[in-house]
Amino acid sequence: MPCPALPDGFDFTDPDVYQSRVPLPEFAQLRQTAPVWWNAQPHGVAGFGDDGYWVVTRHQDVKEVSTRPEVFSANLNTSIIRFNEAMTREQIDVQKLIMLNMDPPEHTRVRQIVQRGFTPRSIRALEDALRHRAAQIVAEAARKGSGDFVTDIACELPLQAIAELIGIPQDDRARIFDWSNKMVAYDDPELAITEEVGLNAATELISYAMNLAAERKECPAKDIVSQLVAAEHEGNLGSDEFGFFVLLLAVAGNETTRNAITHGMHAFLTHPDQWELFKRERPGTAAEEIVRWATPVVSFQRTATQDTELGGAKIKKGQRVGIFYSSANNDPEVFDHPEVFDITRDPNPHLGFGGGGPHFCLGKSLAVLEINLIFGAIADTMPDISLAGEPRRLRSAWLNGVKELQVHYG
Repeated sequence: MPCPALPDGFDFTDPDVYQSRVPLPEFAQLRQTAPVWWNAQPHGVAGFGDDGYWVVTRHQDVKEVSTRPEVFSANLNTSIIRFNEAMTREQIDVQKLIMLNMDPPEHTRVRQIVQRGFTPRSIRALEDALRHRAAQIVAEAARKGSGDFVTDIACELPLQAIAELIGIPQDDRARIFDWSNKMVAYDDPELAITEEVGLNAATELISYAMNLAAERKECPAKDIVSQLVAAEHEGNLGSDEFGFFVLLLAVAGNETTRNAITHGMHAFLTHPDQWELFKRERPGTAAEEIVRWATPVVSFQRTATQDTELGGAKIKKGQRVGIFYSSANNDPEVFDHPEVFDITRDPNPHLGFGGGGPHFCLGKSLAVLEINLIFGAIADTMPDISLAGEPRRLRSAWLNGVKELQVHYG
């Protein structure tokens, strides 16, 4: 098998790369030549005190890593593939309290509790309120005539959905937005957010959530918080566990969905035939294709718990393994013409909600609902929306994020 012809020093977690693009051509090279490839790094540059990680690019291999937690651990080094050199081991280890960074059986215990808030019945109960909120968000943006789609539309419904789901007062949603932005934007110098600022934001969000949990224990309400924290000794969440759960929601339920919506809008506006098709037919397959196309989380990582083999590569115990969803979602062995944005694509076994296994996205149904509702409202209220500028991308090692997308609302 030939070696990939990548530039010297190329790193698939280099935040400078993602500030301009997702490296789809380089992923394609690896899938063809070295589907599991060792990406050397300067020692400790990612915050882990090592010299690199394995890049997993094929759909089937990403699924295999995702579904074998006994061999590929989310807990040993967390799921975040790159911090920076200033990150201490203590700061990394604190993050193991987040469900995203747990392994079974602890992960199984926490997930069984929190999934009570994501039952089909719970999501259906939100639908009418979120439909109304989507219409209000879009109508308010339309009155402006033009603006930043990210702040005017894309971020609003995910924030309001989280507030609705767990009983956070709507007036506090701007604080949640600010905290979550600071937690994930430490790689972007324009935002002037340091690792310390991000950690402080995480602490503030956790404290807010713990106080909310304490209030509900004293005075239960008809919301998911009360369900999750009441009677802790009966298998519910402790206040600290609830705090870390809300932190996860603020990133997993806010950042990812808003970026899917933003990328989806840009895809529609650069593929006008698909926008016309959506306005005319509203296909039920559209949301899944938007998530495949966007793949808001480029990658997570696992750490090998033992010597193993994957895709012909021999992985040693303790080495980090990057699972690149953006590559898997463009694998031509699985998707016909993956380079085509096709909202009627069916089947669509994308990995935008994870590769299966214990960490498959708990909020998938809610995310799909939000995407359907917001684009339905846009199609109804501003069918002639158009681009007013190119998207400005977030500098991040693992998020496919957009900071700004200027549009004319029609």
